[in-house]
Amino acid sequence: IRPGNDNDFQIRNPSDILATFEQTTQTFKLLLAGIAAVSLVVGGIGIMNIMLVSVTERTREIGVRKALGATPNNILFQFLVEALVLCLVGGILGIVFGSLGAVLLSKVAGWNTLISPLSVILSFFFSALVGLFFGIWPARRAASLDPIDALRYE
Repeated sequence: IRPGNDNDFQIRNPSDILATFEQTTQTFKLLLAGIAAVSLVVGGIGIMNIMLVSVTERTREIGVRKALGATPNNILFQFLVEALVLCLVGGILGIVFGSLGAVLLSKVAGWNTLISPLSVILSFFFSALVGLFFGIWPARRAASLDPIDALRYE
């Protein structure tokens, strides 16, 4: 460096660069996990709303079933299964489209993509848990309907 010139260079330690990269990666993972959690809750609330509308629209049907001898557990089970099936179909579609998107993106970007079978299985079971969790309230509401009031419902 000539006398009077500014120092226009930096010395970087590779371990500092690696630490910054790891911190950025960790922050990105947390951000993606937060976005996924919010999406999951919003999707679950959507499932719950769909099931509540289904209960409201099928109030007379529930009343007829109860009048013919269906127990509250039968009604509860029916609506839980419907919520479960709805979430599992969504989960399967999410797994398929997510995997296809990852494979296509990796081909375009020239990356190697590994889709773990464990993550696919966990996604499937997690979508089932979301269906059961967000389907409980509508199912209990359907199961607790009074048959006489349900038959009178317009």
